[in-house]
Amino acid sequence: MEDAISNITLSDRIKLNVGGKLFETTVSTLQSGGPDSLLAALSNRSSSSNPVFIDRDPEIFSVLLSLLRTNRLPSTSRRFTDQELSDEASYYGIETHLKSAMLPNPLSGIDASLVSTIRPASDGIVTAFTTIDDGSVWMAHGGQVSVYDWNLTHAGTVRTHLDSITSIRRVTKSAMAAVASDGASGVHFYNVANGGRVGSVEWIDPTDPRIYKAPVTAIADSPDSVFAAFDSYHKENCVLAIDKSTLQVTSEIGRQSGNSSKSIIPGNLTYVTDLGLLAATAVTSGAFGFSGYIRLWDPRSARVVWETNEPGSGRSSRFGDSFADVSIDVNELTMCKICSKSGDLAMADLRKLSDDPWVYLRETNPSLSNTAGSGVSNSVIHCYKKQVFVGRDGGLEVWSRVSQNGENSTEIGEESFRRNFMDKLQDSERGIISKIEGGGERLFVSREEVEGLEVWQSSVFSGAVLVL
Repeated sequence: MEDAISNITLSDRIKLNVGGKLFETTVSTLQSGGPDSLLAALSNRSSSSNPVFIDRDPEIFSVLLSLLRTNRLPSTSRRFTDQELSDEASYYGIETHLKSAMLPNPLSGIDASLVSTIRPASDGIVTAFTTIDDGSVWMAHGGQVSVYDWNLTHAGTVRTHLDSITSIRRVTKSAMAAVASDGASGVHFYNVANGGRVGSVEWIDPTDPRIYKAPVTAIADSPDSVFAAFDSYHKENCVLAIDKSTLQVTSEIGRQSGNSSKSIIPGNLTYVTDLGLLAATAVTSGAFGFSGYIRLWDPRSARVVWETNEPGSGRSSRFGDSFADVSIDVNELTMCKICSKSGDLAMADLRKLSDDPWVYLRETNPSLSNTAGSGVSNSVIHCYKKQVFVGRDGGLEVWSRVSQNGENSTEIGEESFRRNFMDKLQDSERGIISKIEGGGERLFVSREEVEGLEVWQSSVFSGAVLVL
């Protein structure tokens, strides 16, 4: 037998009988599935005169065989659901090949469109969501958290003890989620694999009886810690650092009192891994417009290393035109803001922060010149994949980096980005955009009081040029 196997060559043919249908292919095609795959093991039987029988669906096998030959899915794959393809690929041990073929093209905002909407079976309005690097998404709806894998296939749902979840975060590889809820105090941790609640953390100060059952407004995490912003009912707030392994509080960061714009609770937290800093942003609006702050802490010392307040700081902060939203790009180490009145975008390099780090992007797209400065009160911003995605009411647009002097520069200039609309009229009429977040090569969008989570991807013909 060993001699027969040693005489096998990659060009040898092998016959397979899958579900009663005969297939003929080469040893090299089967072995391209990987050394640990079932097909690679079957390739060693090419010397057998009788076809190897496999009791599986022949039509789906035909699709997978074509995938091994071309590294692409044939058009016939559209007859089957993603789950059907995934189940068969798992049986043959070629999941990685299928995943590579099914992943969307690199995300290009100017060539992206709405491809699907994820709608949970119950409580369809999405109250919070968080994305994972592989393109999967965790979505909160009512008191439940539903997990959708890289293929956007439903992988499970956890029912929590909370009524309305407002912030979630995957904080460990063992599928543990951190959940905060409006009206409920503390941050709570759940094991999504079995649905069990594994612990919770409250903000307690033995020296101050007012600190009791404080709600959480934002959460973030580093490799070792979870950060949660607590807001007591007596206008005291702080950020607690929580050890992931023990769920014990390790430090108190940025405690502040009062209800002025400079001391309100952060509404968003982001941990910048490469810099080892925790970024906090707070935005409030009132009769006199928007105001807020951006603050960077060193979690190790709990000291502020940089901050800005608007209105009131920076020569170019455009007094009276404070930001309506802020986004931190942890990969590009940049920070973006959108102004509340003018609608202008500004960017700053996190490695070169100063009293006035902002560069205001100038509209250079002639086709959109009449729409420049279109600020609206409902504005959200998200930096992802060297692009800036902006939601204005129901409209979605992208600012894409353009080359300068024939080269791609890492420096941020007034004309470094160009704006284009992403949506169609029917898209913008679906409702006010409440959150934008990228994951993998996808963009996810939720809208106020609208059921489902939108999924945006670039088409297979991606490569369109910017509108000049």
